[in-house]
Amino acid sequence: MKQKLAINGGPATISKTFPWPVFDQAEIDSVADVVRSGKWGNPDCGDMVKDFEDEFAAYCGVKYAMTCVNGSVALRLALIAIGVRPGDEVIIPPYTFIATSSIVLEANCVPVFVDIDPDTYNLDAEKIEAAITNRTKAIIPVHFAGQACDMDKIMAVAKKHNLRVIEDACHGHGAEYKGMKLGSIGDAGCFSFQSSKNLTCGEGGMVITNDEKLYDMMNSLRNVGRVKGGQWYEHHKLGCNYRITQLQVVLLANQLKRLTAQTKQRHDNGTYLNSLLEKIDGIKPLARGVGETIHSYHIYIFKYDKSKFNNLPKAEFAKMLAAEGVPCFMGYPQPLYKQPLFREKNFMCYAIPEEVDYTKVSCPVTEKACYEEAVWIMQNAMLGSGEDMEKFSQAIIKIQKAVIG
Repeated sequence: MKQKLAINGGPATISKTFPWPVFDQAEIDSVADVVRSGKWGNPDCGDMVKDFEDEFAAYCGVKYAMTCVNGSVALRLALIAIGVRPGDEVIIPPYTFIATSSIVLEANCVPVFVDIDPDTYNLDAEKIEAAITNRTKAIIPVHFAGQACDMDKIMAVAKKHNLRVIEDACHGHGAEYKGMKLGSIGDAGCFSFQSSKNLTCGEGGMVITNDEKLYDMMNSLRNVGRVKGGQWYEHHKLGCNYRITQLQVVLLANQLKRLTAQTKQRHDNGTYLNSLLEKIDGIKPLARGVGETIHSYHIYIFKYDKSKFNNLPKAEFAKMLAAEGVPCFMGYPQPLYKQPLFREKNFMCYAIPEEVDYTKVSCPVTEKACYEEAVWIMQNAMLGSGEDMEKFSQAIIKIQKAVIG
């Protein structure tokens, strides 16, 4: 029996909300204690920042961790620190947030887009080698939505061609690949603590590494070019002030205590939701089983086939699903290389060769994901109950029955 859709005035399938961030009095008291102390800055007031960096490094199983102002800066510092030079090429996927590409441009390097795997929406490891030239310096695999990339293959290609690997783990807090925390596998791993992220203090970022030389360089770059043992007004590198504050760090320290349990809940809910959605004709969850041992589900993504929904456009389907109470979104509307930034080459960089023409780039899998397939459910919803996952599935079935007629 058909039910009237919520978008048309019917009752929504889900009436509850999924608040984010999750916090209690511990966060409030911790911030209040810092405010009362009058010691808010970094590094001139206490050891709270360093303590959290050490705690996060231990959590990820690496030697070094360095906070900074946001995930974009984390990526930029790591890229500059590995020694890129103007005109070097950096391989990235086109299905990711703009920062993964803009930080390459900011370093006066050339983003080279390699298409995504149709099953996982991560950088297709099988297509990387064909994009490598004598100017290629690095690969930035993005663990998109918290799903681990095929790091064995990526690291093998990098080793063969003497390339550096910077993991964009801004969606991957707590997630693992073959038992290793995301971000701990390449030369460096970068995280965001922006307000939507699974570990958040509103804004902030982190880089982790096992390479002491790389860590020292990044630490200098984020601290106005200062070096260990130097004076406060002694500057050796072309750095800037990218330091985080103690107010942010005490929030993160409390949030980190919740992360393991929350990640398990997201992982378990994602696994259960997969089992429900794969039974719906026209809905296909993204693949698992490429090495991830824990999926953080910063985004839960499924593929939508409009032919099974009376050719209802993806954007309309996503609006209907959101009206039913599922915190969802149609995802990126276009690949990065279709953005005006790339089509018009508004780079303000002197090192992009004239012959680079992003209007000629074509990544068919990414375009299909953007225009036709991908629908996102947001991470806060993945902290719901098993019953909530069942209602998400029921909402999709309700829409399908309503539009088929």
